[in-house]
Amino acid sequence: MSVDAAFVNIDGPWEHRYVSANGARFHVAEMGDGPLVLMLHGFPQFWYAWRHQMVALADAGYHVAAMDLRGYGGSDKPPRGYDTYMATLDTASVIRALGEKDAVVMGQGLGGWIAWCMPTLRPDVTRAIASLSMPHPRIMRHATWSNPKQRRASSWIAGLQKPFSPEREMAKSHAYVEDVLRSWASPFGTFPAAEDVSRYGDAMMIPFVAHSAAEHYRWLGRSSVRPDGPIFMRRIRHAVRVPVLQLQGTDDGCVIAPATHGSGAFVPGDYRHVKVPGAGHFLTEEAPDQVNAALLTWLGSLA
Repeated sequence: MSVDAAFVNIDGPWEHRYVSANGARFHVAEMGDGPLVLMLHGFPQFWYAWRHQMVALADAGYHVAAMDLRGYGGSDKPPRGYDTYMATLDTASVIRALGEKDAVVMGQGLGGWIAWCMPTLRPDVTRAIASLSMPHPRIMRHATWSNPKQRRASSWIAGLQKPFSPEREMAKSHAYVEDVLRSWASPFGTFPAAEDVSRYGDAMMIPFVAHSAAEHYRWLGRSSVRPDGPIFMRRIRHAVRVPVLQLQGTDDGCVIAPATHGSGAFVPGDYRHVKVPGAGHFLTEEAPDQVNAALLTWLGSLA
């Protein structure tokens, strides 16, 4: 079964745009006027994960754009280019393609990993960052190596290193996506509902999305045993010299809360770490009111 990429053009108060950036075409859902806030989703989702925040931030006077990452949703799905360097260049190029010189970059999960790297790799376009469900990449790497619980929680990445079979599993039914959504979300909440499983399961069936989604994590896996991995980690060890907000659910089944401490060591300036009690990995949908309040308070404090 396959799903047409136009599936992601979901009706709502936002507008859908396709912008050319960094040699590819990216799908963006956009609304509001004011300073730009660019939102990056995580696995196994697409821009729609940010819908609650888009409305709240646009109503508060921000120009909000939620993009589909390379390989996801309505964005192009080239055969290569799924390393973090390319992801930050994609993000910077989309900011410029939207007619802005800089933006506040927000990301969840994989999007949070990319957001953390923006001030170091693309400082010219990064005004501030918010990372949901993801500590600084060096903290994440250390936790995966040193914390047995986090190592078990991250074992799914090892599964994606196999060729061909993971993407076949992801695309043949909703079962893979449903298992991820349920095991990473809080066991005490209402997410995911059947509608969430259907929507994100269908999005993974868009041609080439499953393969592209796996490729993002294959780069992380392969680079850890190749020279480019240590080089990348050395590049991002430098101080993050923009304001940072880090949100973390206490019941996250993918990035466990105890493993997320320590990111402030990389931020000599404005750094805030906010716990969201009773929420799991998918904060934007599991705890939209708390997330909206935290984001708006933090955005209002930025100079």
